[in-house]
Amino acid sequence: MSFESDPAAIRTVAHALADAARTATLGHFRKPLTVESKQRAFDPVTVADREAEAAMRAVLDRLRPDDAVLGEEGGARPGTTGLTWVLDPIDGTRGYIAGSPTWGVLIALSDGNGPIHGLIDQPFTGERFEGGADGAFWTRGQERREMAVRDTTALAVATILTTFPEVGTSEEGAAFRRVARDCRLTRYGMDCYGYALLALGHVDLVVEAGLQPYDIAAPLAVVRAAGGIVTDWQGGPAHQGGQVVAAATGALHAAALERLNG
Repeated sequence: MSFESDPAAIRTVAHALADAARTATLGHFRKPLTVESKQRAFDPVTVADREAEAAMRAVLDRLRPDDAVLGEEGGARPGTTGLTWVLDPIDGTRGYIAGSPTWGVLIALSDGNGPIHGLIDQPFTGERFEGGADGAFWTRGQERREMAVRDTTALAVATILTTFPEVGTSEEGAAFRRVARDCRLTRYGMDCYGYALLALGHVDLVVEAGLQPYDIAAPLAVVRAAGGIVTDWQGGPAHQGGQVVAAATGALHAAALERLNG
């Protein structure tokens, strides 16, 4: 059996990466921390981001040295296997520096067609949300249960999430509000944790814009494994980032696309 067709082998590596990142991120969480900005507009990065990605890359150097790597902080490293590990050491750095537990470590394994396995790890709460060829599972310590999205089909009873109130550009923000005004409940600021809640069956829609591949690869795999749908705002592939809509059901997804596109 090849590595990419063996969910158990993939999980072993993914969990080793998550374990390494947990040590690095928890070592700095809710402690005095110097925050830098990667751009003139506030785009925070901390020593925890860099240490966590370095720790994960060290694990890959040992366990999967021939695979490619794409990480938010360390950029791209080529490989020879056709497989790429897509890493976001802290998705939600703004939440992290504010002491909120809604950030996470994102780990995905992708082939030429996109993510085939994803893991969202929340080190502070001890939760892992994972999805691949053999299903989607939530774990915390020795607890483990299968995840499945809700069966919501109507916007009128849906809960919708996004991270930033402005969503993206003014046009993207207006498109989001067209969807949200028809939903029952709108919540903000969850970062990757919003996709985890969708997979776990607690919310129905996540709509975002301006994402990078490392922001969405792992959440996409987790939500799809739990039975949800993840596309761009035109209904196409979403693993390269940009505008993303994740929905619990096909009917809800179609309704969201209709409003997003006016």
